[in-house]
Amino acid sequence: MELKDKLISSYVAFENRVDTNSDIHEIRSEALQNFENLGFPTRKLEAWKYTSLNSVLKQDYSLFPHKENAIELAHVKKYFIHDIDSYKIVFIDGKYSSFLSETTHDKIDVCLMSSALTKPKYKAVIDNYFNKIAKQDNLTSLNTAFANEGAYINIPKNTEVEKPIQIINFTTGSEAATMLQPRNLIVVEQNAHVQIIERHQSLTSNPVLTNAVTEVFAAKDATVDIYKIQNDDLKASLVDNAYIEQKSNSIVSVHTFSFGGNITRNNLNFYQRGEHIDSILKGITIIEGKQHVDHHTLVHHIEPNCESHQDYKGIFDERSTGVFNGKVIVEKEAQKTNAYQQNNNVLISDRATINAKPQLEIFADDVKCSHGCTIGQLDDDALFYMQQRGIPKKEGKALLMYAFANTVLESVKIPEVKQRITKLIAKKLGVNMGFDL
Repeated sequence: MELKDKLISSYVAFENRVDTNSDIHEIRSEALQNFENLGFPTRKLEAWKYTSLNSVLKQDYSLFPHKENAIELAHVKKYFIHDIDSYKIVFIDGKYSSFLSETTHDKIDVCLMSSALTKPKYKAVIDNYFNKIAKQDNLTSLNTAFANEGAYINIPKNTEVEKPIQIINFTTGSEAATMLQPRNLIVVEQNAHVQIIERHQSLTSNPVLTNAVTEVFAAKDATVDIYKIQNDDLKASLVDNAYIEQKSNSIVSVHTFSFGGNITRNNLNFYQRGEHIDSILKGITIIEGKQHVDHHTLVHHIEPNCESHQDYKGIFDERSTGVFNGKVIVEKEAQKTNAYQQNNNVLISDRATINAKPQLEIFADDVKCSHGCTIGQLDDDALFYMQQRGIPKKEGKALLMYAFANTVLESVKIPEVKQRITKLIAKKLGVNMGFDL
């Protein structure tokens, strides 16, 4: 049975298994119908021209893992940012782990989506925000149809969350192949501030496919910083769909660090619904072998006097493939928009590939918009200069690549995250650097 048919046939059993209200049931049913009509995306779609899921979809995935594997903290501590005190929402094979988690309802809500979808006290928030900005495309609709578990975060107005929130999804390999569909909802109310760190980590060499959807709502004057760390097993594939709506004077930044996995697709969508908004999208990709990372971004400028800044760096070795498809839309009413988009790539191997497609659609006449893309190799003259001063060639290459990525790293606001990413980059490059950027 093909995966699409297996998903559709299992839907009734899923609905009977989970608690739900009539409104959510209707949303799920419509989403399933949409997925049934659209199916999985193929390369015939322009948005998926350079990324094929065919090899991933051939696996016989377990959709609802039944076995529960306990995980000792000592075995997975390295995947947490453990240098800092933080709230933690941890899932093992799609199921909440109370042992590894630290949630709260003290002034803020850091808890489970399954609770928010079923308990009356959350109904007003769910009615106002759940599935309101998520696209009705193939994979988002599939996630919506099976939406049940994930992180629910609600930060009331005038609240600065004192410590970051970590959302971590572990897969143990309890099944021969596993498909997970986490659904996150993050609501940050007026003048609130929160930092979020997200990670999907496979602990097995069995195939894993994760189709995640996150909706983020930033109210007036809110500040949201999100850090996505992607350094997974070679049999793990991830489609990460994030939808972000901003109101006036809000600042939202998303840093995406893609260092590993089989196929990684990041769909990042920003919608600016107010004035004096700042949207920041930055990423570093370092991959090798036959790994594939696709960044697909959208920033929709709807009202005037707003900014967006995109800066993505890619380093590709061996037969790896990178994709950057960034789109900026500036509506007629969005005068005085300042939109910046930059994508720079370094090919370490002659067999590596990068497909870049920066796009601007501008309907306003008083704007400052720019985009650029570069694809090249390391500067031989700079490398020779460093060798002349006693720096070995391998370390010299690493220094040049650190400098190349520094425009992204320098904007990371959590020192411990910056330090962790620096160490991951050094490990990917096969060197041991005695400094932090």
